[in-house]
Amino acid sequence: MSTEIHLAQQPEADELLGRSPLAALVGMLLDQQVPMEWAFSGPYTIARRLGGDDLDAGMIAAHDPEAFAALLSDKPAVHRYPGSMAKRIQQLCQFLVDEYGGDAEAVWSDATTGKQLLERLLDLPGFGKQKAQIFLALLGKQYGVRPEGWREAAGAYGETGSYRSAADITGPESLAKVRAFKQEAKRAAKAAKSAEK
Repeated sequence: MSTEIHLAQQPEADELLGRSPLAALVGMLLDQQVPMEWAFSGPYTIARRLGGDDLDAGMIAAHDPEAFAALLSDKPAVHRYPGSMAKRIQQLCQFLVDEYGGDAEAVWSDATTGKQLLERLLDLPGFGKQKAQIFLALLGKQYGVRPEGWREAAGAYGETGSYRSAADITGPESLAKVRAFKQEAKRAAKAAKSAEK
């Protein structure tokens, strides 16, 4: 797997996301309650702090939990909630070790349908329906992972020409469009909530 990615908007971090399935999964896991670029540059920061240029599921799973949390908490922190995210990353890595021999790409490499791939993503610790669908769309749109029915399984995130999520970011311009879409969705949700009162 090697593809050109622009999610972190930072060359070294994007290069890692483009060649490391585990980095892509960890970036997606971190993508909540922080700006997208911050989340997706996290895997690169973690790799550097672990003393390498890649991530290893077995090594992360076996890492001392307190030391790993401290590694994510060092300034600049990898996430707004580095302690809880450290725990989630270790849970994800342990699951990959137990279920896929530590090979993150095995989650999707032999999936034959979008439905099967979505089910596998939903099994991952920290991946709810929305996150799983966004990652499925990201795999299809940018990594060339397209089992039969992948767009349908990804829901609205799989739509062609949409600017809804990380799956649609290919550079600064599309990042701005996705941001605008998310802000509009927040505004609409707020307006709907106040209309209920």
